[in-house]
Amino acid sequence: MQVHQILQSKLVPGVATVMPDTTVAQAAAELAARRIGSLVVSGETGAVEGILSERDIVREIGRQGPDVLGQPVERIMTREVQTCALTDSAHEVLSRMTEGRFRHMPVIDKGRLVALVSIGDVVKARLSELSMEKDALEGMIMGF
Repeated sequence: MQVHQILQSKLVPGVATVMPDTTVAQAAAELAARRIGSLVVSGETGAVEGILSERDIVREIGRQGPDVLGQPVERIMTREVQTCALTDSAHEVLSRMTEGRFRHMPVIDKGRLVALVSIGDVVKARLSELSMEKDALEGMIMGF
C-alpha cells in the first residue's frame, strides 16, 4: 500500500499549518481544537519550515516552564522534518517513523506540501491490508 492510498481513507483531508511567529499557546489551542497531534510550520512561501508536535510543547514546558507558551513556535519546532512522497510504501513510512521516534510526516508532491500522514493512519492501513491478505489466503485454502 502506498501513501496516496492511505490518504484516501483519511477522515479529515488537508494539512493544519501555523506561521513561524504563532505563539506556542496559540498552537496548543489549535491542536486541542482540532484534536490533532501536530502542526506543520510554514511561512509565506508555503514551504515546510518545521513541525510542532504535542511532544515538542511538553518537552519545552518541562525545560523552560510555562513561559514557553508566549514564545513563537519557530523557537521550539522540530526543524529537521522527515517527509515522504505519495508513492512511498506504508512499510517504508512506518519504518522511518519508528526509527526516528516521531508520529507525523508531511507528504510532499512536486515540491508542495499536500498532506500529513500519522502513524495511526499508516497502522490502520497496514491492518486493513493484512486483513485482506488473510481473507484471500483463507479463501484459497477453503477453495473459494
